[in-house]
Amino acid sequence: MSKFVSFAIALLITTGVLGQTFKATQQKASRVKAAYAEKWDELKSDIKKKGIKENFELFMRVFKEDKLVEVWLKSAGEAEYKLFKTYAICASSGELGPKRQQGDGQVPEGFYTVAVFNPYSSYHLSLGINYPNASDKIIGKGNLGGDIMIHGSCVTIGCMPLTDTYIKEVYVLCVEARNNGQQTIPVHIFPTKMDAKGIAFLSVTNSKQLDFWKNIKIGYDYFEQKRQLPKFSVDKTGKYVFPEK
Repeated sequence: MSKFVSFAIALLITTGVLGQTFKATQQKASRVKAAYAEKWDELKSDIKKKGIKENFELFMRVFKEDKLVEVWLKSAGEAEYKLFKTYAICASSGELGPKRQQGDGQVPEGFYTVAVFNPYSSYHLSLGINYPNASDKIIGKGNLGGDIMIHGSCVTIGCMPLTDTYIKEVYVLCVEARNNGQQTIPVHIFPTKMDAKGIAFLSVTNSKQLDFWKNIKIGYDYFEQKRQLPKFSVDKTGKYVFPEK
């Protein structure tokens, strides 16, 4: 199957135009069907143990230096997210700091959402984020690149790879959240944990990015304090603006 055909089918499944539920169309792909058979019963049990209902919403948080992807869930109608699982990123590229152009090998930093579900990925299964976002489009340089994924297979240039075992779990959880009606699945990507220790580390790592990091730290702090997602906009300079700090 060509990459073009694979992407086209993935897009159809992502947008749900095949006339079935999102979960049903995803499970037409053999890898998704197998992932459900292997992982869903255990995931459902773990979700119940956490006191979360199956009709949940999902949020992901990524820490590049720590090589971690956190999956947070909350029952529909509840205000606060609960940490469900933490997965190890098994390969990395680039350095700390945002992605600003194609070919820089960087993993983006900032506030994103899941834009594509690809059950035919060359990297087992993949979830594409909406890079470049509104901020990237203002601050970036020239051709910004794209196709930034959370995927299987431990290889990467600018993506966030998990093992195939882990991507099966994350993919199934995201399909469930989308099938539950969550149209926007947030993915917040940080250079490291943005507490006082993290900021001190970053200040000696790349001082040129310190203003950017202090800006995204506002969103990090909001979630840490409230376990709720921050609202934000992007101003004409590409800076994130948080009405409720």
